[in-house]
Amino acid sequence: MRVRNWIAVVVSLLLLAAAGGVAIVVNRSTLNAADTVHRADSTELGTNNGILTGQLQLLSVQELAQVLAERPLTLAKNAAADRAVLVAAAAKSSTFQYGMLLTDLEGHVLNASRATGLPAADNAGWASMRKQFAAGQKYGFSSVMTVDGVALAAVGVPILTSGSPVGFLIGLNQVVATSLQHYLERLSSPSHRADVIDSTGRIAASSVRARVGAPADTGLVAELRGDGTRLVEYDSGDVTMVSIVAGLPSGYSYVRTQTKSSFYGAVHSRSQTVNYTLIAMLLIGVVGISVLGYRTQMQRRRADERFQALFQHAPDIVTVIDRAGRMIFTSPGSSAILGFEHSLLNGHSVFELVHPEDQPTMRARLESLLADSTGVLRLQCRVRAASGDYRWFDFTASNQLANPALNGVVINARDVSENRAFQERLAHEAQHDALTGLPNRRRMQNALSSSLRRDPVAVLFVDLDGFKPVNDRFGHEAGDELLRQVAERLSGCIRSGDVLARVGGDEFVVLMPGTFGPDEAVAMSHRVRTVVEMPFPIAGHYVDIGASVGVHLAAPAEDPDAALRAADHAMYEIKRSGGGRALTRMMQRIGRHRAPE
Repeated sequence: MRVRNWIAVVVSLLLLAAAGGVAIVVNRSTLNAADTVHRADSTELGTNNGILTGQLQLLSVQELAQVLAERPLTLAKNAAADRAVLVAAAAKSSTFQYGMLLTDLEGHVLNASRATGLPAADNAGWASMRKQFAAGQKYGFSSVMTVDGVALAAVGVPILTSGSPVGFLIGLNQVVATSLQHYLERLSSPSHRADVIDSTGRIAASSVRARVGAPADTGLVAELRGDGTRLVEYDSGDVTMVSIVAGLPSGYSYVRTQTKSSFYGAVHSRSQTVNYTLIAMLLIGVVGISVLGYRTQMQRRRADERFQALFQHAPDIVTVIDRAGRMIFTSPGSSAILGFEHSLLNGHSVFELVHPEDQPTMRARLESLLADSTGVLRLQCRVRAASGDYRWFDFTASNQLANPALNGVVINARDVSENRAFQERLAHEAQHDALTGLPNRRRMQNALSSSLRRDPVAVLFVDLDGFKPVNDRFGHEAGDELLRQVAERLSGCIRSGDVLARVGGDEFVVLMPGTFGPDEAVAMSHRVRTVVEMPFPIAGHYVDIGASVGVHLAAPAEDPDAALRAADHAMYEIKRSGGGRALTRMMQRIGRHRAPE
């Protein structure tokens, strides 16, 4: 009898040990899969935020380039005209309201919009900007510099003459008041903080405003060097931190930091609890297999309930699909995010929710993932919500078909519709004039190059006659309003398929693809002069201006730059002949203009 009891006890212990061992292995495998997806998803999020942060910084470079494009500078020491340009540009700027300055190639200040509060030429913060310029970059960013207790950062672009730099235009921003700082404050969260750190380890922007201008954690500074996005761990005092570091074009870094415990979350702590419980069950197995079985079932039930509670409030959707794409598990969070009852989605194909235009790409990528037993897939596509609207989601999928605990492909999906819209808005702003909303010179040149590959194009170069007196009499705001009204009128008189762009201060270009003869171009030139010569209500007055319109008929395959110069040359000939009224006398010369060699 004793032998039988011992055999039963030994068998029970062996069975329990085997069951416990399998449970621990499965739990660890599931945890590793979740960690892999979480790290990949977090790194991708850091990359996206780093891209947005870098684009915000590069917008400030474009603002300086616009100042150089619109306002000529003499670069003479303390020139009054240069200072007036700097003062006006700083006052109008939303980025460099602190001030702007001109320096020579050695960094000596030639002029500035303010007399005090400027960083000294030997300030160590200039080193990174000078290094970037020495490497031939078209822009430079300084490190954070403190002047009279104010944390500043500088952005500079070279001033070119005949293609060679002769000086630098530099904008100064008070880092605590930049659009980048406001953006990071909107990203603030109790669970983590977001920082932008310069190359010397000082914080240039932070979701925690009090940290701006302060040095970053010593353990983190050594990890800032390098390109790409990476996940690093370091010790801050007695706490282990996890940071996602993304290098920026400026030499700065976007950093998203939180404690290691909060990064890996409650799933780790619950997993450890399950492991310890299983070990305890092994130790008390001699008490009896029945009691042990009961406690095991209760423990597993509680663990499942806790795991479901975590998914219920997660900001992401976690789905497991089989080889055919059918959903076999969907986290409860999908109800709040998409509006579908998560249990009703099980058994349906995931492709029923994917936008038809995105389905071929997703099917092809899923097939390649199924062929790789350890593969991870990342893509963005549109997903249909219960309302019928499509929203952009960022997908991270991991092949876990070989994992007996999952036996499927684990998909982690995050709604990135707002980030996507923000990226598209930034791309639009980079291709359009901020004042009038028209395509800018870059967008116009792309359109001209594309059209000339296959069709002739009539190029009309429009310069306003009498704009400067209006600007001088009523001020720059009135001048801006006049340009907006001109843009609105010109937009109303062009044909469908034509391109209207603002390419300079008071200069516009109209592209008429598919124009073979001069008649349409002449008619368009007449319409342009007619709508511009009508009075404009400006600042409580009606003002009269005119337009000089240079026309050039560009043949297919003609050089786009040469075609634009020819139209510009034609416009200046009209202007020298008396402005828009001389257009009739110049019509017989359309198509023969060429820029001077």
